[in-house]
Amino acid sequence: MPTLKVMALTLMPILLLTACAQSKSNSEIQITQADVTSVSVTPVEKLTDVKIVALANGAAELIAAMGYLDNLVGRDIASSTPELKDVPVVTSGHQVIPETIIALQPTLVIVDDATGPGSAIAKLERAGIRIIKISQSWNLAELVIKVDQIGSAIGAPQSAALLRNILSESVKGNLVGPSTTKKKLKVAFLYLRGTSSIYLVGGQGSGADYLINATGAIDIGAQQLDKPFTPLTAETMAQLNPDLILVMIAGLESVGGVSGLVELPGIAQTQAGKNREVVAVDDSLLLSFGPRTPYLINELAAAFGVISNA
Repeated sequence: MPTLKVMALTLMPILLLTACAQSKSNSEIQITQADVTSVSVTPVEKLTDVKIVALANGAAELIAAMGYLDNLVGRDIASSTPELKDVPVVTSGHQVIPETIIALQPTLVIVDDATGPGSAIAKLERAGIRIIKISQSWNLAELVIKVDQIGSAIGAPQSAALLRNILSESVKGNLVGPSTTKKKLKVAFLYLRGTSSIYLVGGQGSGADYLINATGAIDIGAQQLDKPFTPLTAETMAQLNPDLILVMIAGLESVGGVSGLVELPGIAQTQAGKNREVVAVDDSLLLSFGPRTPYLINELAAAFGVISNA
């Protein structure tokens, strides 16, 4: 699931939001890739004759942020910052295509526990390609560990240290919004894939819990559910009763938008459902912990703050 991580305002003026938020109508706001930027550094080490295929979640974005875009010859579909547009995607969905990677003649392929299938990785190893596995990250502490692991893997530990420090400071500088209000906003993250009849509520370890809590709001699912994801039921939603629902844009579209969302079990009975208060974030952005995370926190905090201050 982690290979995966609209605010509908019926009466709130759109101008209360930051200029970055993208409005589809007066009752729907989305946070898209265009709304956030990446932190980056000037590289310290020079990498010569290093050709990298980054398959681990967010790894290609982090390598580019370290200043080594020219060393990337392949990436996974989830790494989607604008500067990566000319780097070939070497996966079909989230499935690795070994023949495509072998043809690129990389000197290094970076993977994580979610990279698969295993048979594809084994084929790369049999081709003599160096494979390094790094950790996944679903919060800032894990993200900075991943940055250091990538720096070590590609031979650029000093550049990684620079990026790690900037990420840490940037996240701290972007903790704004509901934390300064009288009321703590209760947010529930829903993972939706209507075409596959998958409807889940995020709990502890979903990845979204870190982002929500970083804004000063409360991830009510993480507070009450001890699993990363729990099936969505009317009983669960009644128990949580969030003020606002956080979703991915494609997930929201898969259930028919906000109108379809409130038809799911228990949603219409929640405070969020009654007021149609929903925030939707680009799918490749929400749970891709990397150089865009500080600015995403800032955008979420701004969006949440509108509801919190209502």
